[in-house]
Amino acid sequence: MPCVRTVLGLLGALAVCGAVAFLGYCVYFDRKRRGDPVFRRRLRDKRRAQQQKAEGRGAQLWDPAKNEELQELFLQEVQMGQLWLSRGEHHLGVEHLSNALLVCGQPQELLKVFKHTLPPQVFELLLHEIPLICQSPGRRGEKTKAIEVLEEIMGENVPNLAKDKFMHPREAE
Repeated sequence: MPCVRTVLGLLGALAVCGAVAFLGYCVYFDRKRRGDPVFRRRLRDKRRAQQQKAEGRGAQLWDPAKNEELQELFLQEVQMGQLWLSRGEHHLGVEHLSNALLVCGQPQELLKVFKHTLPPQVFELLLHEIPLICQSPGRRGEKTKAIEVLEEIMGENVPNLAKDKFMHPREAE
């Protein structure tokens, strides 16, 4: 049996030597690669490209002109909603208020304001309209103005709402 122990000991020593040799090989070529001026130049170019891409995205998201357009659209939709509600056209008013919610930066806060200022039945209509406005492009298949302006302003960042084939309750009538 001493022969088996010797063989196992030799195999273990050989495995350890192989592992040390492999690690030495990895370290040697890693140092050689990192010292290569071409590799450094490629790495520097890649990092610059990633940084410029990230800066481009950040500038695109926080463009003041787009922010002003969204604010104008938001105010217009709220005013139109108030106008239609004052005329007694609750469904049209709720549609405009839901468009305002769609473009609002803080929809939860706006919902709290609507809850305290709108009559309860109108607020319930608004709550039912919120999921529908995100699913349906509008009446008779056309996009609502809010969705068109959002797509124009935000480009690719807005989900494509026109592709969803959900029916609005008013379309079923």
